[in-house]
Amino acid sequence: MRTAVKIEPMKGAASARAVTLAEEAYLAIREGILRGRLRPGTPLSRRRLARELGMSVVPVSDALQRLEDTGLVEVRARAGTRVRVPSEADVRELYELREALETQSARHFAERATPAHRLELQRLARKLDVLFDRLSRRGDDDAFRFAVNSQHVRLHMRIAEHAGSHLLEQMIDRNHVLILNWLFDVAGRRTPLPPRFHTELVEALVSGDPKKADAAMRAHVRYGLVEITGQIGALAASVWRERRAGAAKKKPQHQQLCGSSS
Repeated sequence: MRTAVKIEPMKGAASARAVTLAEEAYLAIREGILRGRLRPGTPLSRRRLARELGMSVVPVSDALQRLEDTGLVEVRARAGTRVRVPSEADVRELYELREALETQSARHFAERATPAHRLELQRLARKLDVLFDRLSRRGDDDAFRFAVNSQHVRLHMRIAEHAGSHLLEQMIDRNHVLILNWLFDVAGRRTPLPPRFHTELVEALVSGDPKKADAAMRAHVRYGLVEITGQIGALAASVWRERRAGAAKKKPQHQQLCGSSS
């Protein structure tokens, strides 16, 4: 049985800018998904979420629609709304898009990055390799996994930022953060990465050779695709078995946003 915990809105969400209730609900539910507290296949009741967030059903419905549009939530006939369970086809198609976006980002970085940008990226890559090594030895520590993936996203977004194309940066942010790095890493990655995995990638990017940078990023992205595809397939199958068993016993499937997921 899952531990019942209290859901909380995003702390400080309105401190930097005014946000609507729908935006607040979106950020809170999104964080629950990205942190792995709402696992793939978890049912999402609008009334329950509204009660836990202290708002009406309307902004929660708007938030869930937005999450569906970004691919984190899905609606299935007779099953209702749930955290999306990605298929192997979903993963493959999104990684193909990621490869196209990030190889172009790598080429532009190699051509346009300043010496200061290159030094920053080298520092980030070394730190990230240390963190991923620790992650491989810390088991199912969702909080630490979230922190490591935050750094992973930061590295790739800094590459995109220094590539000098705002539109390319926006597209990578949407596809890399919301779909690939967060949902799939939280759900699937359990095996350690090769030593110096990100350091070697960055060495190619800071070389100043666009072709070398392109090839290194392409290999980097394709490694992730091979490593995670089978695990996502196994996850989808196990989630469906769990859902069918739970439906047969008529036990509630809800897992709240914040706190323990054990």
